[in-house]
Amino acid sequence: MINFKDLGLVNSRELFAKAVKGGYAIPAYNFNNMEQLQAIIQACCESNSPVILQVSSGARKYANQTLLRYMAQGAVEYAKELTNGKGIPIVLHLDHGDTFELCKNCIEYGFSSVMIDGSHHSYEKNIELTRQVVEYAHKYDVTVEGELGVLAGVEDEVSAEEHTYTQPDEVQDFVSKTGVDSLAISIGTSHGAFKFKPGQDPKIRLDILAEIEKRLPGFPIVLHGSSSVPQDIVKIINQYGGKLKDAIGIGEDQLRLAAKSAVCKINIDSDGRLAMTAAIRKVFAEKPEEFDPRKYLGPARDMLKELMIHKNNNVLGSSGHAND
Repeated sequence: MINFKDLGLVNSRELFAKAVKGGYAIPAYNFNNMEQLQAIIQACCESNSPVILQVSSGARKYANQTLLRYMAQGAVEYAKELTNGKGIPIVLHLDHGDTFELCKNCIEYGFSSVMIDGSHHSYEKNIELTRQVVEYAHKYDVTVEGELGVLAGVEDEVSAEEHTYTQPDEVQDFVSKTGVDSLAISIGTSHGAFKFKPGQDPKIRLDILAEIEKRLPGFPIVLHGSSSVPQDIVKIINQYGGKLKDAIGIGEDQLRLAAKSAVCKINIDSDGRLAMTAAIRKVFAEKPEEFDPRKYLGPARDMLKELMIHKNNNVLGSSGHAND
């Protein structure tokens, strides 16, 4: 059993309380490899932002659970190195855990926060499964995120054809019966890069969010599927041989409004994948003789870092809040 505190990590409880009070959201960035992790830590140290390192079930299989533990510990030390010893608050979070066993195993390997996504079950089964994870996690001071409603789209091993909006009438009952520390809701965001079609004007249902806030005043709310699919990055990908012509995401102005409310954690994955892909494609097209991974993964890391600094500064509002 590895305790997350021994790795220098924190759970999300205090961070969320400060974010709700301060009107900003903590960035939750998914990562699978070293370059992504370097970019996340560099961006959040430079913008003085707390951060949630997110690992999906697929990423955990890809990177290896033992390596991930030491990568998270290394991220804590790297952040201290970049900030003259001060560091930034870092959470290691399981994204879309779908079984009790997976959540339990992640907790045993040093995760400080887990999500149990029972949204594909019946309401009653979702409550039962979420409560089971909460009871185990809280023994070790690990925070738990639950989910009500279903997001459409595809991300790693999570997929759904259609979305189901979260019902405000259910949120109080769900939170009281499960004991979750935060709640992921479905109000119009979507997983993946191909969220919406060209010509559509996707909107977050801020009215549903406001109603949920009334039912759960001050309670931490989470938005999944919140990549904006920047069209300038899509353009670079397509310019250098990609085929992403129908990729459209959620407007950053809407996410900023949500971050000023009870939404205190916003998940961003696809935008990071797009940024890295754009940089790599550009190198391959302009320097087809290049075969040193550092020469294309380095620029990919730098582009990802700039994207995340922009998100922290202008979308989430988390910059400057690492030492609140």
